[in-house]
Amino acid sequence: MSLYYIKTDAKRCISCKACEVHCKSKNRVPLGARLGQLVSVGPVNKGGKPKIMSLFMPCFHCEEPWCVSACPTGAMTRREKDGIVFVQAKLCVGCKACIVACPWNVPQWDESAGKAIKCDFCRDRIDDGKNPACVTGCTAHALEFVRPNVASRNVRASWGEKLLKHQLEEPGL
Repeated sequence: MSLYYIKTDAKRCISCKACEVHCKSKNRVPLGARLGQLVSVGPVNKGGKPKIMSLFMPCFHCEEPWCVSACPTGAMTRREKDGIVFVQAKLCVGCKACIVACPWNVPQWDESAGKAIKCDFCRDRIDDGKNPACVTGCTAHALEFVRPNVASRNVRASWGEKLLKHQLEEPGL
């Protein structure tokens, strides 16, 4: 498993696609390709009000990535220290095996370069201690770049605080 993931707070997301714009801009992604995409459902009727539910979908950086095992040249690589899966452009011959192998359509085709491209969580930014461009550019602060164990610990702490507050307000329960 990757040591990181991008978490979407669906209650904060306003479906503006700033995440996609910042990703495309930072990574110079050509037209037609998306390294991460905002998937939206709706509008649906929730409590008499229209609501759109959205989730940002970057690469999952699988523990055993099919794209890596499908790549005949070793261009698709999984970094040992943090599990980030990325393309070594110099090694990519444009066979598209990684694109076919990924069940989530993550690797994309860069027509102008004749090579595969994919989300690498902006590893250059991570290596500099920064967040990925999609997270930084999210106008509603709905995206968070987290470590799975830290994220679950934060959720548990939040629920614990809510429970404690409820018990203090309702001491008989």
